[in-house]
Amino acid sequence: MTTRDRLALIGISTLAVLGLVWLMLVSPERKEASTLSSQITQAKEQLSKAEGEAASARSAQARYSAAYASVVKLGKAVPPSEEVPALIYQLAQASNQRHVEFNSITTGSSAAGATAASASSTTAASAAAGGAFTQMPFTFVFNGSFADLYHLFRQLDQATARTSSGGLHVSGRLLTLQGMKLQPQSNASGGGLSGTITATAYVLPASAGLTGGSTPAAPASSATGSTTAASGSAPTSSAPPAVVTAGATR
Repeated sequence: MTTRDRLALIGISTLAVLGLVWLMLVSPERKEASTLSSQITQAKEQLSKAEGEAASARSAQARYSAAYASVVKLGKAVPPSEEVPALIYQLAQASNQRHVEFNSITTGSSAAGATAASASSTTAASAAAGGAFTQMPFTFVFNGSFADLYHLFRQLDQATARTSSGGLHVSGRLLTLQGMKLQPQSNASGGGLSGTITATAYVLPASAGLTGGSTPAAPASSATGSTTAASGSAPTSSAPPAVVTAGATR
């Protein structure tokens, strides 16, 4: 065998050894490195997603107290029970501001001789009826001068107003006014008038709860240790179709 043949044989042997080393050692390591790199990329994506969810959770936790307080305020507009004493107090407060005597309140309503209510009240009534709220009809009687009664009726009518976004803004209890009428007081001198309002208040359905089992500290799912809301929570079908926001009672 010549020197040239021996060199060729050595070269071929070296290449064969290098190829074997590549197949046995380098190639599996490169494949494992590629797999690890893919796993690292996935782990980074999961970490980024988890950090985003954690940030959202912290933001929601920071807003929870304000949101819970808003729900409680909305409970004044549409309470979970009749709350007639609170309604009487609201009307008495409004009549005192207008120097009007709050004469009487009776359940039920009578439309005889009553004029049509404003468009905002009609809209509020449609929204409340669509939300399957329990309706409570009332008849209120006030005594006073024409000007004072006019301002009182206007204040009560404007306590429920449609917002530009399509929701309802309510000051105090949600009331829809079906009719108003004025007539002279039978036993009054000096031109005193008696003003009668037929109106409807609303109560949450018996199957609904104001906060659905939530507390000022935590939502219902956290407070009960379950992702299912408490049995007293409002069903989806009972939610009002219009957004209702509560304002300060006038």
